[in-house]
Amino acid sequence: MTTMTEAQLRDGVIYGDHNTSEYVYMPASEIGAEHPLCVSEYQNDRQDVNMQEAMDIIRLRSLKPVKHPLLGWTSC
Repeated sequence: MTTMTEAQLRDGVIYGDHNTSEYVYMPASEIGAEHPLCVSEYQNDRQDVNMQEAMDIIRLRSLKPVKHPLLGWTSC
C-alpha cells in the first residue's frame, strides 16, 4: 500500500529540512520507473538510496515538503 508521502515523492515533491540542509527527492529521470532510486542530500554529500531507504529517512528525521535551494519545489 502506497502512503501519501511515497506518492508525493514519486510525483517529484522534495522533502527536507532547511536547518540541517538535508533533502530527499526522486530525480525526474526516475519518475515512473518500476524500481526508482532517490537522492539523499546532507549538506554537501549526495547518495542514491532506494525507495524504502528514502521513506525511512523521511520518517525518522521528520522531513517535510520544502523548497530545495537549487531545484525549487519539485525535482521535475
